[in-house]
Amino acid sequence: MAPQAPLTFDTQFSPQVGAAISLAPGLARITAPNASPYTFTGTNSFLLGTEHIAILDPGPDDAAHIESLHRAIAGRPVSTVLLTHTHRDHSAAAAKVAARYRAPLWFGGPHRLSRPLRRFERNAIKKSCDWDLLPDRRLTDGETITSGDLTLTVHTTPGHCANHLAFGLAEHDILLTGDHLMGWNSTLVAVPDGSMADYFASLDKVIALPYRHYHPAHGGPIANGPAHAAALKAHRQLRNEQLLTAVAKGAKTIGQVVKTIYPTQPAKIRMAARMTMTAHVEFLEERGKLKVKRGIFGPRLSLT
Repeated sequence: MAPQAPLTFDTQFSPQVGAAISLAPGLARITAPNASPYTFTGTNSFLLGTEHIAILDPGPDDAAHIESLHRAIAGRPVSTVLLTHTHRDHSAAAAKVAARYRAPLWFGGPHRLSRPLRRFERNAIKKSCDWDLLPDRRLTDGETITSGDLTLTVHTTPGHCANHLAFGLAEHDILLTGDHLMGWNSTLVAVPDGSMADYFASLDKVIALPYRHYHPAHGGPIANGPAHAAALKAHRQLRNEQLLTAVAKGAKTIGQVVKTIYPTQPAKIRMAARMTMTAHVEFLEERGKLKVKRGIFGPRLSLT
C-alpha cells in the first residue's frame, strides 16, 4: 500500500473578490466579500457555461456580490440557479437571483437535520440555515443535468449537512465540492445539522469518483482531489483516536476533550472544534467505542 500523503492546507489563496476568474472552459469563480473565520476568504460562486449560464451557489444576500455576478453574466441567458446546500452563506441570495433571471432553482431538497434533536439539545447553527427555501426541482444522486450549456452529474455528499451535493464536470475532470471538501481547512460537521458517519461515507464516495481536480466553495482549487480527500479522512480518523485517548486519560466532557486536543487555538476556532468533536463523539458512540450519558449539563463521556 502506498504511504498516506500528508494533509496540507492552502491558506495563501488570493480570491480577487468580485472578479470573474476563469478556471476551465465554461467555468468561472466569483468570490463574495464575506470573509470570516468560518468562510475563509469568502464564499465562491461559480458560473457554468459559455453561451448560456448556470449559477452555482449565488452566495450571501450582498448587493455588491450580486452585481459582480451580473457583470460576469454579461447579458447571457441564465438557465438555472444551483445550490450545493442550504447554509445561508451559499443560499441567501438564491431566491433573489433566480427571480432576477427568471431561472429555476435546483438543489437537494429543503434544509433538514441529519437526525432529530435530542432532549436538552439545540442546533448550534440553526440561524445559519435556509429553512424556508424550496427547490423548483429536487436533484437526486447520479442524475445528469444540463445547466448553462454544460453537462453535470449530481453526487449526493451528506455530512456537512443532510442536503449537500457535489457536481461533476466529466469533460474537465472537475468536481465542484461545495463545503464537503475544502483546501484551506477541514470541514465543519455540527450535529444534528450534519453527521460524521455521513461525512466519512461521502469522503469514501468522492475518493472513488473519476474526478481529479476539485473546486471548493471556500478557498482555492485542489490539484489532486482524491489524495486530499484521503488525507482528510485520515485526519478525521486521527481525531477519533485522539478523542478516545483523551477520555482514557480522564476527560469527561467535550470541553475537556477540546482543551486537550486544541490547547492553543483561538476561541472561535475552538467553538468550531467543539461542534466537530461533538460529531466525533456521536460517531464513536454509534460504533460502541464510547459511552455517552446525556443530561441538562451536557454529555458525560466514558470508554466502553
